[in-house]
Amino acid sequence: MELKDKVAVIYGAGGAIASTVATAFAREGARVYLSGPHVEKVERVAEAIATAGGFARTAQLDALDERAVDEHLGRVITQAGRVDISFNGISLPQRGIQGVWLTDLSTEAFLKPIELYMRSHFITARAAARRMGEQGAGVILINTPEVSRLGMQHVGGMASAWSAMEALMRNLSAELGPRGVRTVTIRSTGLPETPTIDVVYELHAQAMNIPKEGFLAFVEGMAHNRRQATLREVADAAIFAASDRASGMTGATLNITGGMVVDW
Repeated sequence: MELKDKVAVIYGAGGAIASTVATAFAREGARVYLSGPHVEKVERVAEAIATAGGFARTAQLDALDERAVDEHLGRVITQAGRVDISFNGISLPQRGIQGVWLTDLSTEAFLKPIELYMRSHFITARAAARRMGEQGAGVILINTPEVSRLGMQHVGGMASAWSAMEALMRNLSAELGPRGVRTVTIRSTGLPETPTIDVVYELHAQAMNIPKEGFLAFVEGMAHNRRQATLREVADAAIFAASDRASGMTGATLNITGGMVVDW
């Protein structure tokens, strides 16, 4: 098991990406502490993990609440003794944000994802960094899509938010690396399996006046392998990044865009 006895804290665990990552972590032997604003969704994920023989604990938590995040992480460390992995997988409904020309977007709609994503990721990463720095080890993980590096239409403030998240991870690595704390961004494509991306692709298709299947084909054609990333691939990348086998990786991006973004 790649993550045997590691302690992982997952935010937004009721969502498709975070729940998949949490389940994969538990399968690899991690003890996972799941949180989200809708506790019933989080509990369903925990029940599935427990049924498969894994360890999961749940909490109702708004990852935008600075005090609540700090107190929750304190309780996790009291119970588990430490925190080894932090993964924030929160999401935001995209209607009124994507599928609109920037020139037609209100200032409030443009800034909403930047403010929400950056506030949440800063709060959760800072809380983890403080504890991990004290213990001299730990990994902070995030997921961003290819739009963080591509110029594309109709994405509103999302591209700016994702780019800012990646910059935050690089800066955290520069400060935390000497204390044994790593940061890794997993850059995927859109994930058509998720309800959020299903809506996003519909919005983009409407903006381009083409069927949703046509937009999917358009996006797939941008990748070298002519397909989109999968939830399983995101989870596999997260397992590797969180494991000791990735001990030399920090301030870095694991690119699983299938060539849609070519790093150099």
